[in-house]
Amino acid sequence: MNWSEPFSHPFMVEAFWLGALVSVTCAVFSCFLVLKGWSLMGDAISHAALPGIVIAHLLGMPLALGALAAALACSSLSQWITRSSSTKEDTAMGIAFSALFALGLVLYSRSDSELHLSHILFGNILGIEASARGQTIVASCLSLLVVLGRRRDLTLFCFDPIGAQAIGLNCRLLNLLLLATLGALSVAAMQAVGILLVVAMLITPGCTALLLCKNMGSALVVAAASAAIASTLGIYLSFFIDAATGPCMVLAQGLCFVLALLLRRLRLP
Repeated sequence: MNWSEPFSHPFMVEAFWLGALVSVTCAVFSCFLVLKGWSLMGDAISHAALPGIVIAHLLGMPLALGALAAALACSSLSQWITRSSSTKEDTAMGIAFSALFALGLVLYSRSDSELHLSHILFGNILGIEASARGQTIVASCLSLLVVLGRRRDLTLFCFDPIGAQAIGLNCRLLNLLLLATLGALSVAAMQAVGILLVVAMLITPGCTALLLCKNMGSALVVAAASAAIASTLGIYLSFFIDAATGPCMVLAQGLCFVLALLLRRLRLP
């Protein structure tokens, strides 16, 4: 068996660097998402993107725009439900994203299009189209620049929103920034692992890093490194075992988390 064979195929090389880019960007953002306690929000927004994707495809618009619009609509709907009733935030998010996801499935089943549902649900990083690849690169790079540029403000806002407001930070703007970045990264990660597994890329690396690190700076580095390694390993193994690439990437991230958990237990007295 030729262990270097995956690197001889252009589509595999492209998958390696694109998967690493998306994984690292999601990993950096996941540290803030976990610190904020928005794990369910990541799941909700990724699933709620489906109706936007279907509508955008039917209208001939970029899928990323539809997904982002639907993701922001899910966030707005869940916040409206929380404000308008005694429903808790996590319950409101569950109602909003399940309803929007079901709407997306209905729209897809009633539409006559060449859009492959399996590619949306499970990703297609090995056969991503040029337009989708460009959208993924732009969304990932812009999100990474925004998050790193406002790293200190976002860290304080996620850790202590009351303290952030007390020193004069615009918490409403930072909240909107987090939501918009979450929506953009959901679109980017969707191309790699699909809607059903996006939440893993947005949660697992951050959990892994925060298990091992005591400050945000080192957590960002560990999260990015573990995500890049998991992405490369998952794509590499999927080539030899002939399995779906997205799930292999997520399984590798899960393995990194388990190893981090074991290492933390060994380090504790």
